[in-house]
Amino acid sequence: MISLRQISKSFPGVQALADITFDVAKGELHAICGENGAGKSTLMKILSGVITDYEGELVVDSVRARFSGTRDAESAGISIIHQELNLVEQLSIAANIFLGRELRSRLGLRDDRLMQRASQALLKELECEFDPRTPAGLLRVGDQQLVEIAKALNINSRILIMDEPTSALTESEVARLYRVIARLRERGTTILYISHKMDEVFHLSDRITVLRDGMLIKTLATVESSAAEITHLMVGREIESLELDASEAAGPVVLEVRNLSLAWPGHARGFRLKDISFSLKQGEVLGIAGLMGAGRTELLECLFGAAALRPTGEMFLNGISYSPNHPEEARRAGLALVTEDRKRLGIFPAMDVGENLSICSLRNALRGGILNRRAEIASAQGMLEKLHVKAAGLSAAITSLSGGNQQKTIVGRWLLTRPTVLLLDDPTRGVDVGAKAELYRLIRALCRDGLGVIVTSSELPELLVLSDRILVLSEGRLAAEFVTSEVTQQHIMEAATRGWMTRPA
Repeated sequence: MISLRQISKSFPGVQALADITFDVAKGELHAICGENGAGKSTLMKILSGVITDYEGELVVDSVRARFSGTRDAESAGISIIHQELNLVEQLSIAANIFLGRELRSRLGLRDDRLMQRASQALLKELECEFDPRTPAGLLRVGDQQLVEIAKALNINSRILIMDEPTSALTESEVARLYRVIARLRERGTTILYISHKMDEVFHLSDRITVLRDGMLIKTLATVESSAAEITHLMVGREIESLELDASEAAGPVVLEVRNLSLAWPGHARGFRLKDISFSLKQGEVLGIAGLMGAGRTELLECLFGAAALRPTGEMFLNGISYSPNHPEEARRAGLALVTEDRKRLGIFPAMDVGENLSICSLRNALRGGILNRRAEIASAQGMLEKLHVKAAGLSAAITSLSGGNQQKTIVGRWLLTRPTVLLLDDPTRGVDVGAKAELYRLIRALCRDGLGVIVTSSELPELLVLSDRILVLSEGRLAAEFVTSEVTQQHIMEAATRGWMTRPA
């Protein structure tokens, strides 16, 4: 169905792809694996017409193709679901699904009702209950991902490219996506699937192609390989165990939350959060688990002064009453937040890597009240090296980095503010296995230096590896609290799905 022949692409200072050659059979699910920066997304952007300037030859269904844009690729039956979502947030779900392909009435006028009905049918196929009139910007990242999938289904693509499609989905949503993929394959759809998650790759794929540093390493049948072999091919070395050293004894309470609530006007439930109480100790990692919509992100937004409405309840930072009205107040108090939505709320796309790193810590580079450029560059360069960010340098465009390296840059930005409490909202979304291990060890090292960390994740194994304690939220309430060493994934899922608890004194 697809032949890629000696595909090469370079950006200033970076050889993204070098002589990539492999075939994809009709109707197969072909997984593309590699570390962040290996060239996976660049290759898929070439195939989908996003990138048009490259060397080599692309053959689709025995026909040579050279797309001048995404519309050309769609005409050839190819659509892509990007890791970084491309919805117009001000438009409705239905308008996004039909954007550029609007349905018309007999009079030639745009037929919103017809598009809404068609969108409802597509959403039903994805087992979604969204109102197609809802503005896309009001949806959470995981829900927006499903709208992207509905857009691709609307084109009736013969070839579907999925770039980390489950990165923002809960386990139940992942299972739903698997069912959708099975139905697509029954129709004969060819799927190219990019993922860092080995369980997904081995559950879904027929064959696996591994890229490393822009080069093709190997293509092999899934049944003839193993997760250990693939990860070794990805990084050129054995991945170290993700088991971390036992935590040192936690220090005094650094953050205390009492009866935190956040209203939800117009919703039948009436609240996004209700009577949440917990504490965080110095040197501790507190994990927050829960299904999509449980209130994980809203909780961190309240702590950081970024909630749409002002929460009620009490918060204490180092024993002193704390009630931020704005994220800047939270930053000055010693909190830092790495957001879930990297593209919309994380990076500054018009700034380079160095500026993205230093933007929140410029005061640290002041000398006599004047910004010392040399000090700013030195601190940014040090963090770039500490986090092993793959970039051509501080002057490289942040948008030229892979998603995982963008995420590490954002983490580095906040570490430069020298926080006492670090809030991480699904921080390893789109980050490869090797980089995850590095990030886990960095978090542990920061805790040993006295930092308190609150981390949310939709991946329960991640929370179990990283956290000392885990809070489980369900429908905006605290459902359970566990010591990590005494809990299993099943316990957490049972708590997340059965409802909330009355918090013990």
